[in-house]
Amino acid sequence: VSQDPDEARVTEGDRVTLGCQVLVAEPWDLLRLEWVREVGHRVLCSTRLRPTIPTPPEPCAPHASRLRLAWHPPRATLSLCQAQRDNAGRYLCRVTLEI
Repeated sequence: VSQDPDEARVTEGDRVTLGCQVLVAEPWDLLRLEWVREVGHRVLCSTRLRPTIPTPPEPCAPHASRLRLAWHPPRATLSLCQAQRDNAGRYLCRVTLEI
């Protein structure tokens, strides 16, 4: 997994875009992609993705109203609309291949 940007400074009310590129050596059918907040390991976004379907099959739960996830294999982009003070912190893109 490759993330970008490495670090971003955002003002309250801004739109934040986080990128995650999935680099897999072998073919895959289904993976779980999660954006996790480092402090407290709170999941900001969780969805399942397929390599051939360009849109996520389910919304970015549990905060679907403020988040937009775009999937253009092998890259996922998470946009947070109207950042709030409690969104501050470091985020990790976590990918799990499901079998």
